Amino acid sequence: MDIHWRGHALLFDRRPPVTYEARAGTRLLLIFAVLEGVIGPRLSLLSWLHIPEPPSWVRVPGLLLFALALVRYVAGVRFADVGFARWKAWSAVEKSYFVQLIVIANVVFVVMLWDRLHEIVNGPAFARHLFTIMLPYVLWGLYQELLYRGILQTELVRRWGAVRGILVSSLLFTFGPLHFYHFARGMDSVPIFAAIFATGLFFGTLFHRCGNLWIVGITHGIGNAYMDGTARH
Repeated sequence: MDIHWRGHALLFDRRPPVTYEARAGTRLLLIFAVLEGVIGPRLSLLSWLHIPEPPSWVRVPGLLLFALALVRYVAGVRFADVGFARWKAWSAVEKSYFVQLIVIANVVFVVMLWDRLHEIVNGPAFARHLFTIMLPYVLWGLYQELLYRGILQTELVRRWGAVRGILVSSLLFTFGPLHFYHFARGMDSVPIFAAIFATGLFFGTLFHRCGNLWIVGITHGIGNAYMDGTARH
């Protein structure tokens, strides 16, 4: 099959298995628990301490850098083992699929959200909106994928195998701290949770097949930027 179509069938060259030891895997799970359960996806720890939450353009890059530091220097795990491979290590299929996803996602969202985007682009604060809202949302998607796929799923798959690892990480992604606030909608939350679970299952399967966190993280981030970022204008 041509390299430009293999990615759409999830036919990627498999990466070598993770190289870290079981103790490092336990530390990864503890890091996940601290970042999501203690600090919270929206820095809920600060609200408990009555500290004002920083703006998203400070909070999101800060969380991402903090998580990466914990992975490397607390868990002692290489970035490649949680999916952050260097571009030169990507296969031709990965590179082609990534570029195609970026193009397709942008075209689809621009068509869907043309009216919102037109208003933002022609508004007086377009540059500010781009750098303080939409770009942080791209990083927010990358951060979510680092936690739920790169850290959590990687370790659960190592312990339990692909099916249970992907399923459990997708369930926690759907009903855990990240999206828990949707429960306040009552029965109206059912289709929302169904969509979140389906999205998480797709990203989880894609990540397991390609092992490349950049692909799922940037794609997730683009969706966040268009869907959530354009709603905040």
